[in-house]
Amino acid sequence: MKILIIEDDPSLREIIRTTLEKERYVVEEAPDFRTAETKVADYSYDCILLDIMLPDGNGLALLEAWKKQHKKENIIIISAKDSLEDKVHGLDLGADDYLPKPFHLVELIARVRSVIRRNQRDGATFLEYGNIRIDPDKFTVTVDGKPVELNRKEYDILAYFIQRPERVVNKMTLAEAVWGDHIDQVDNFDFIYTQMKNLRKRLAEAGATAEIKAVYGFGYKMTEK
Repeated sequence: MKILIIEDDPSLREIIRTTLEKERYVVEEAPDFRTAETKVADYSYDCILLDIMLPDGNGLALLEAWKKQHKKENIIIISAKDSLEDKVHGLDLGADDYLPKPFHLVELIARVRSVIRRNQRDGATFLEYGNIRIDPDKFTVTVDGKPVELNRKEYDILAYFIQRPERVVNKMTLAEAVWGDHIDQVDNFDFIYTQMKNLRKRLAEAGATAEIKAVYGFGYKMTEK
């Protein structure tokens, strides 16, 4: 899961980033309006934490533009500007939640989990495809009810694909989602091949009824055997 923090206060941005990374999210940052605008145009995120008062613009203008562009990111407004008018306006524009500053970090984490669960999993507390089940809150994987041990990136790859069954995903998109935006600067994607090879082996050995298949010239696709 990849999250973008749009916040001009560097100390708060760092605290949020550290907290989210401890929860195993891939985290990107934008300190201002222009950077946020560019990042959301170039990359995709599972959730955006959006401050309203930015040094070079208003966060609500970003939100309005993204909704007109039919962007699918979950958006939580985090702002010290805690007026009822701003809250209602933000929610009317399409924000998924509104969290006034100051806030407790544990509440922020709960809000992030909630909007992702509500919008990407139809409210389910687990992800499931074939006989594979993932508990995103505990980072556990089972096949036919039996635990399967995966490393961090193997788990992240599986979680990404299990939410997109039967959909072809190219290597660049996968790399950005699991390793972060900067990964588009690498020369090759051999590191994906290594992690994917190990993941497919572990799933096969566990007796999974679904697999991640290579689609020649495009990328990978999760499908039932």
